[in-house]
Amino acid sequence: MKLKKDFFERDVKTVAKALLGSSVCTLNKEGSVVRSVIVETEAYDGEKDLACHARNGKTQRNSIMYESGGVWYVYLCYGIHWMLNVVAGPVGYPAAVLLRGTEAFSGPGRLSKGLGINGSFNGKKIARSSSLWIEESKLQKRAILCGPRIGVDFAGPKWRDMPYRFWFSK
Repeated sequence: MKLKKDFFERDVKTVAKALLGSSVCTLNKEGSVVRSVIVETEAYDGEKDLACHARNGKTQRNSIMYESGGVWYVYLCYGIHWMLNVVAGPVGYPAAVLLRGTEAFSGPGRLSKGLGINGSFNGKKIARSSSLWIEESKLQKRAILCGPRIGVDFAGPKWRDMPYRFWFSK
């Protein structure tokens, strides 16, 4: 079953953990559904979070993060990799969850490439009608681990070391 809008309108860390075990779904060129189980996420929590794109306020690039939870925030990293994020929380509060990995794709760049994600999904609703959606977990819940985010040294030790990355234990 597709996740409903209220699932995404919660605290970003709650959403990041709750997404584990859910499936990110897309339609391939033949029109078949491709599902991949989410196994790793990272939370980015508003303007106070120095690792978050919204740390300097609202810009053209990050304006989607200020929408109400339940839309995609997709941006190009290093001019090479598309990063797939889920906007979380209430309208006006910039927060998003980066999908870092699935059972099929390790790493956010490989995940987006494997699912055929590009900038055209930015700002679209997380819905089947946008050809990119999330279905609730059908897996038995496993222990969730947390630790520091990856690649955010620029944010300084406090924000770099925040335990905002979540993954399943083996």
